[in-house]
Amino acid sequence: MRYIVFCFLIGATLLLQAQQPAQYSLFMLNPQQWNPAFAGMDYSLVATAGYRKQWAQLPGSPQGQYISVQAPAALIGGGWGIQLENDRLGAGRWTAAQVHYSHHRVLGNSVLAMGVAAGLLQRVIDGAQIRTPDGVYEPGASPNHNDPQLPSSIEAGSTPVLHAGAFFRSASLDAGVGVRHLVANRISLPSFSQPLTRTFFLQLGMQFGLGRKLLLAPALLVQTDMIQTQTNVAARFNFQDNFFLGAGFRGYSGDTQDALVLMGGVKISNNLSLNYAYDMIVSGLQPVNTGSHEIVLQYNLNKPIGRGRLPNIIYNPRTL
Repeated sequence: MRYIVFCFLIGATLLLQAQQPAQYSLFMLNPQQWNPAFAGMDYSLVATAGYRKQWAQLPGSPQGQYISVQAPAALIGGGWGIQLENDRLGAGRWTAAQVHYSHHRVLGNSVLAMGVAAGLLQRVIDGAQIRTPDGVYEPGASPNHNDPQLPSSIEAGSTPVLHAGAFFRSASLDAGVGVRHLVANRISLPSFSQPLTRTFFLQLGMQFGLGRKLLLAPALLVQTDMIQTQTNVAARFNFQDNFFLGAGFRGYSGDTQDALVLMGGVKISNNLSLNYAYDMIVSGLQPVNTGSHEIVLQYNLNKPIGRGRLPNIIYNPRTL
């Protein structure tokens, strides 16, 4: 049945159409980034930090950083997490802080989780970095864009945000659906107001044993706002759980193809791993940049913490 589901979801991406939020090639390493239901699903304390420089050497190109922490919490029947994100593109920057909660329900040898995240999103525009064809820009003077809707200095605005998701995990299958900006608020800055776009994420990952020492792990991520859609497909070969090598591709048509991704990771210690991805650009931007770089550092305590649900009997809880 899982093979049928995997083929169905890959086929479904052909019906969707281009992209909106920040792109990360190592998406399979941190599903919590777009799905709060994943919090606590590793039954261990896990901290992940990522940095991405997209379209290197292209002025004003996107770059982003994030830090996320998640762990199970038996007393609340699931897991918790926190996440900090920062994305910069040209003169604009998005900064977000979120708290995650996930409720877990055990289904035999599988777990189904439902999660929510709440936080604050800030939008900053540095008007001094904006240039327009009709603007006047003289050294030592404030910029004049000749456009009343464009700021000439730094402006900022913020709004609360709410995300939600569902995540299913079995021994060999991960599947999740997440929604960012469940309530599509607006961010108001002094010069203009910008609506947030409700974005949906569909994620699928599987594991196939190829002998005692080798594991094949294909993964799929689709993100869409129902107007623009982007797909990410990847496959990793994991060797004895010590290091992996893999490749991926972003896009599904001539209008959405972006990059061929080469990736790898290695365990530095029993708890710490270092992962890297390089995007070979295949879109029309290929002649003007040298590709994209991404680094993910992940710490895993590798010790079970509870089971993500309330025990049947609690013995003398004051001594816990």
